[in-house]
Amino acid sequence: MARSIIIIGAGIGGLSAGCYAAMNGYNVRILESHARPGGLCTAWTRHGYTFDGCIHNLAGSTRESGFYPVFEELGILPATPMHAYRELIQVERPDGPPLTLYTDLDRLEAHLQTLFPKDGAATRELIADAKRFAHFDIMGLSARPWTERIGLIGALPLLVKYGRLTMDEFAKRFTDPFLRRVFPTLIYDWPQQSMLIFLTFLGRCSIGDLGWPMGGSGEFANRIAKRFHDLGGTIRYHAKAQSILVENGRAVGVKLADGTEERADIVVSNAYGHTTIFGMLNGRYTSPAIRDYYAHPEDRCEMGIHVSLGVARDLREEPHALILPFDKPIEIAGEMRDRFYLQLFGFDPSLAPKGGGVIRALFATSYRRWEELAADPTAYQAEKQRIADAVVAQLEPRFPGITRQVEAVDVATPITTQRFTGNAQGFKASVVAIFLGMIFGRTLSQTLPGLANFYMVGQWAGGGGVSGAAAMGRNVARAICNGDHRAFVTSKADVALSATERAKVAA
Repeated sequence: MARSIIIIGAGIGGLSAGCYAAMNGYNVRILESHARPGGLCTAWTRHGYTFDGCIHNLAGSTRESGFYPVFEELGILPATPMHAYRELIQVERPDGPPLTLYTDLDRLEAHLQTLFPKDGAATRELIADAKRFAHFDIMGLSARPWTERIGLIGALPLLVKYGRLTMDEFAKRFTDPFLRRVFPTLIYDWPQQSMLIFLTFLGRCSIGDLGWPMGGSGEFANRIAKRFHDLGGTIRYHAKAQSILVENGRAVGVKLADGTEERADIVVSNAYGHTTIFGMLNGRYTSPAIRDYYAHPEDRCEMGIHVSLGVARDLREEPHALILPFDKPIEIAGEMRDRFYLQLFGFDPSLAPKGGGVIRALFATSYRRWEELAADPTAYQAEKQRIADAVVAQLEPRFPGITRQVEAVDVATPITTQRFTGNAQGFKASVVAIFLGMIFGRTLSQTLPGLANFYMVGQWAGGGGVSGAAAMGRNVARAICNGDHRAFVTSKADVALSATERAKVAA
């Protein structure tokens, strides 16, 4: 009789682990508290518009990535057409041409030399190093075999050079006031982001990686869920895990919020880390490192507020990402903001009615502030409405007439995320720590001390981002196979592009 596995949570890590475990002959069930798969990799619809809540740059969208075979095995590729960006972002300014971060690095270098000739030496160095990063698949390390990880030892000088340098710090090297101001915003308006991420984005985009899966996050998750079902797995929705059953130091199943129990030989949690370790397991299986990590939760939620607008406006000629600075700061969620970071989805017609488009404004915010606001539902809803109104009003000068064109509005906060996915405070881990974990295969809590037959998967266990979570699911399934002394096997999904999808790829 096949060994059984229960997975808590149908996020990307859980779905991936389920697929690979099923490929290897295990009887796999996933318990999902929500009504759909994907977890944080999700989307929702309002009045015919699809608002995406997750993916914008997917590592693994080109064959040169270590993640590409993973997405083939999970049924994403080649069934999902991938859109490669021509620019990473555009930054507008009222007194001159915009700064456009082209993914063609030679074109970008010429563009920067034209706009900022006095900073020529610094920009040339950046482009040269970005070209080097194009050949280092650092983000795909977790999906590559050990022999290839060791082969990336040539990237160590760049890791040392940029590993502890933030975008904000590097910007001080420029002399041009505009470039100094906007440079820290170029990756998701995250000034404390590592220069490693910036150069990785530039380099990998130049070879077609970090693109967009047509249809977005919801369709992406649905395809993996379909692959899981095709492999014989089952997902039980509206099934909220309350505790993990342990007998004689071994995980043996899950007790649900409705009082029922489901038993299995192995338990894997793709749930929020704190809830898993200190809720479902009551803090009985930890280490000093785990306790220290969760003792100081990250209050700052980067991209914690999503203001999504469905507009009766053609956005096909707009950049897909835009920084919109303005001289007079406005208050959003208790903080003064002098710019908006916008994502415009005109490149994917499946997300809006014909002639329409989706715009999303993202803002960093405090989890604690929204937690306090949510205690008063009236005040909470009023604040969300005030933010939506402020965003639309600020967009009017850049998009004349947009106020009348708005047909759907949605404001998601950290509390929204918590309500639908169970994830609470922000994720904290240095980029250097994540990369070292990928290189050496070391994670914080993939397993827990003193607890057998139990694994964690996903971002909270060390799998960074959607692609990292998918690769971690694969690695957890391999670890389970190793523990059972059986060969780990994979199989590619038998999928083909429809005529419509082939037309999209050709376009």
